[in-house]
Amino acid sequence: MSPEIPSWHIKGELILNCNCTVFCPCVISLGAHYPTEGHCQAWLGVDIHEGYFDNENLKGLKVAMLLDIPGRMSRGDWKAGIFIDQTASDPAYEGLSQIFSGKAKGTTHLFSLLISEHLGTSREPIEFRKEEQVRSLTVGKKIIGSIEPITGADESEEVTVTNTNYWMGPDITISKALKGRVRAFGRVWDFEDRSAEICQINWNGP
Repeated sequence: MSPEIPSWHIKGELILNCNCTVFCPCVISLGAHYPTEGHCQAWLGVDIHEGYFDNENLKGLKVAMLLDIPGRMSRGDWKAGIFIDQTASDPAYEGLSQIFSGKAKGTTHLFSLLISEHLGTSREPIEFRKEEQVRSLTVGKKIIGSIEPITGADESEEVTVTNTNYWMGPDITISKALKGRVRAFGRVWDFEDRSAEICQINWNGP
């Protein structure tokens, strides 16, 4: 008999930068369309504003991921690495590991279906900053990223896509990377000026 999966909840902000030209088609096609480069390489960061796993408080913790996907997102065969805030307690670290690997089911269960190879999970110093509209993420020297929303005809308004079925959340702020350097798990990437996204997340499980 498998152990019962604890209840969990995460509310906060997610930023993502990939190798697509602006704007990544996966938000609308839900992975049925090929990424603009034919494959997807991405990093993401999550700043947890509120959250818990079982009885453990997750508020204030940060998580980052590296994703390497060979073709259409919906086809699976993802490779993924997880970075968890070095300030997390042991129970919080275990809970976040389960959430971001998909083992905790709920909103992120798709990770367990799509990820074929886990590159590793490690504790890292993670910093998430917001300065006016610019969001920045650093994971030691492994990820150094910074993204900024794009504006439209009205230069005071950000361009958004709303009411989607995207896994992260229904409303996406279209952005572009000011910095997007990755040096981790044998990957050496630089996604400056490539597609980026900002999403307010509200995830739960199981």
